Amino acid sequence: MQPPSPPRLAMARHRRRPQPVPSAPAYLSTALSVLALAALVYSRTAFPRFPNQPATRRCRPDAEGSWSAGVFLGDSPFSLKPIEHWRTSSDGGAAWPVANPAVTCADVAEAGFPSSFVDNPFLFIQGDAIYMIFETKDPVTSQGDIAAAVSKDAGATWQQLGVVLDEEWHLSYPYVFSYENKTYMMPESSKNGNLRLYRAVDFPLKWKLEKVLLEKPLVDSVIINYQGSYWLLGSDLSSYGAKQTGELCIMYSSSPLGPWTPHKQNPIRNVDNMSSARNGGRPFIYNGNLYRIVKDRGGGSGHSIKMFKVEVLTANEYKEFEVPFVLEKPLKGRNAWNGVRSHHLDVQQLPIGKLWIGVMDGDRVPSGDSVHRLTIGYMFYGVTSILVLLLGGLIGAIKCTLPLRWHLPHTEKRSDSFNIGQQFFLYHKFSSLISYVNKLGSLIGGRINYRTWKGRVCIAGIILILVVLTCIGTHYIYGGNGSEDPYPIKGRYSQFTLLTMTYDSRLWNLKMFVEHYSKCTSVREIVVVWNKGRPPVQGELKSMVPVRVRVENKNTLNNRFNIDREIKTRAVMELDDDIMMTCDDLERGFKIWREHPDRIVGYYPRLAEGRPLQYRNERYARQQGGYNIILTGAAFMDYGLAFKRYWSKEAEIGRQIVDTLFNCEDVLLNFLFANASSTSTVEYVKPAWAIDMSKFSGVAISRNTQAHYLVRSKCLAKFSEIYGNLTAKRLFNSRGDGWDV
Repeated sequence: MQPPSPPRLAMARHRRRPQPVPSAPAYLSTALSVLALAALVYSRTAFPRFPNQPATRRCRPDAEGSWSAGVFLGDSPFSLKPIEHWRTSSDGGAAWPVANPAVTCADVAEAGFPSSFVDNPFLFIQGDAIYMIFETKDPVTSQGDIAAAVSKDAGATWQQLGVVLDEEWHLSYPYVFSYENKTYMMPESSKNGNLRLYRAVDFPLKWKLEKVLLEKPLVDSVIINYQGSYWLLGSDLSSYGAKQTGELCIMYSSSPLGPWTPHKQNPIRNVDNMSSARNGGRPFIYNGNLYRIVKDRGGGSGHSIKMFKVEVLTANEYKEFEVPFVLEKPLKGRNAWNGVRSHHLDVQQLPIGKLWIGVMDGDRVPSGDSVHRLTIGYMFYGVTSILVLLLGGLIGAIKCTLPLRWHLPHTEKRSDSFNIGQQFFLYHKFSSLISYVNKLGSLIGGRINYRTWKGRVCIAGIILILVVLTCIGTHYIYGGNGSEDPYPIKGRYSQFTLLTMTYDSRLWNLKMFVEHYSKCTSVREIVVVWNKGRPPVQGELKSMVPVRVRVENKNTLNNRFNIDREIKTRAVMELDDDIMMTCDDLERGFKIWREHPDRIVGYYPRLAEGRPLQYRNERYARQQGGYNIILTGAAFMDYGLAFKRYWSKEAEIGRQIVDTLFNCEDVLLNFLFANASSTSTVEYVKPAWAIDMSKFSGVAISRNTQAHYLVRSKCLAKFSEIYGNLTAKRLFNSRGDGWDV
C-alpha cells in the first residue's frame, strides 16, 4: 500500500495572495539612521580608534589576559614599591618618574618578535647589567617562548633582546641561575613530558641543552643551594586532582646537575593552603632565613602572591608557614596594570648599595572577561534588533506574514510510510506556529499612526530606547574592562600630576572631576588649588589617587602656577575643574607632551592675529588654518620650566595685569614660552569629546563670551608691548598621527 501523496490542494488553501508591502515611512528610515549614527559616534568617542596607534594598542591580549612585567625597588624584599615611587628619571625627553609596566608584549613585538603575553620574569645580574628573562607567547601559535631584555639603569628602561629560546613545545617559567661560573636555565617544558636544563653558550642569546634532569612533567620548578645541598622544588600536575594546584615535590642532590633523590615526604602538602603548592618565583634567603614565593589560588592564572618561611628543610622533613607579605596595592584597582592579578615575583639584592630589586608580572583583564562582555553586548544588540522589527510592525512598515509554501519532500522508498507520517505531523505543527505568528503580526501591524503627534512621541520614545540599548551594547563589546591603557614613549611609561584651581561655589564640579580623573592610568596625584571659601574636608572627595588640597591666602589666578615643591612629577596637567573628557584623551595628550616636553600641549587652541591683535576662537583658527595659543585650562607643561618662567622677574608686570583684570594668566604663559624660543612652543591635541560643566552651573568666569574675548584682546595688546608680538602659526593636521584633526 502506497503512502498518500502530500495534500497540495490543502496546502494551497492556506496560501494568501501576495499583498504589496508599503514603503517604509521616513520616520523609520530616520530612526534606523539615527540608531546607526549613534552607535558609530558612541564607539568612536567612548572607545576611539586612531590611525597610527602605538604598538601597545596592536598587542592584543589573548584569552588569558594581557600580562606584563613591572619593576619594584626596596630596602628589603618585604618593603618593595613600584619604580615610579623612586622618582627614577630617564633620557630621551620622557617625563619622570618612569612608571610600570616596564616590559610589555608591545615591547617584544617592536623588537621584531610578535607577542601577546609577557609573564614569569626572572632576574640575572652581571655587573651593572640587569637581565630579565621571561615568557612571551606567539599570538599565532599560542606557544610560549623565552625572551630576554637588559637594563643598565637599575630597571628604569629595558632594551629588548628578543626570543632567545624556542622549542617545538610550550616553554615558560625560565628559572635562571649560575653554577661554577656557568649560567643555566631550567624552563618549564611539561608539554614535552620532562624537565630540561639548558646552558648558556652566549648569554643570554644562545642556549644549548645540557641534560634532561627528570623524566617528569614538573612545572614552576626552581633549584636553590641551601645548607650544603641543592634542592629542586616543583609541582607535579600529573596526579589525579592536581591539574590546577599541583602537588609540591622536593628533591635534593649534591649538584644542580643531579642525580636527584626524592624527598621522603613527597608529595609535600601544604597544611595551611592546598592552593599554595606552586612556586611563584625564586626562593630567596634574607637574614639567614629561606623564603618561598608561591602562587595564591594556584593554576597558571593565580590572582596574587604569598610568602612562606621555610622552617625545616632536610632529606626527611619539610615545614613552612605563611608570613605577611604586602606589596603596595595599586590605588586604581583594575585600572592599574597589575590591579586585577599577579602570580610571579623574583627578588634579588643589587650588588651596589643595599637596595633590593624585584620583577613582578601583572594583568588588568581577568580570564573570560572578554567572552562575558561580548555575550552581554550581543544580547543588547539582539534586543535592539527585535525592537527595530517591532517598531516597523507597529507603524506598518514591516508586514510580519509568513507564506505557507513549504511542502514535504518526496521519497523514493515505499517502506518509509512511518517517516512520511511523522513528517506530516511536524509539518502541521509548523503550520500552526506560522499561523500564530501571522496572527501576531496582524495584531501588531499599524498600531501606531506616525502621522499623529501621539504616534510621533511614541516612536521618538522607542528610538531613544534603541539608541540607549545600542550604546550599552557597544560599551560592552568595545569597552574592554573600563581601564584606558597609557601610551608609551620608546617602550616607557610615566605619570603626571593633575592640577586644578577652584573655590567653594564649584565644589560639585570638583567632586565629579576628582572621581573621574583619578581613574586615569597615568595620573599620580591630584592637586587642588583652593582660592576661596571653605575647602573640602578629608574624605569628601572620592579618589583612587592621593588628593592634596592647597589652600591659598589670596584669591588670584596667579595661584595656578605657584611653585609647589611637593609635586613629584616633571609633567603637570593644568585642567579646569569644569572640563570633562575621556581618560584616553589625557593619555594621548601626555604622549604628545612627552615627545615635546619644551612645549605647552593642550586641547583648546586659540589664534591671536590682526592689528591690533584680537583674540579668536578655535573655529576661526581652523578657518585660518593655524593657532598660536593653547589654553592652559587644559594643557600639559613642564612643571619646573613653566612655573619658573611664570614667576620670573620678567613676568612680574604680566602677573600684575592678570591680577588687575582677573583674567589672562594662560595668555601670559603662552607669551613667556613664545618669548623664550624661536621655534613652535604650542601643540594641539583634539579631544574625542569634552564637556564644559560650567555651562550647567553658571559659575564660569567666561560665561559672557563676548566680554571675555574683549578682555583677552586687551591682554594681547598689553603683553605684545612687553614681550613682543605673538603671530607664529602652526597648521592643523601637521603631526601625521591624526590626533590634531
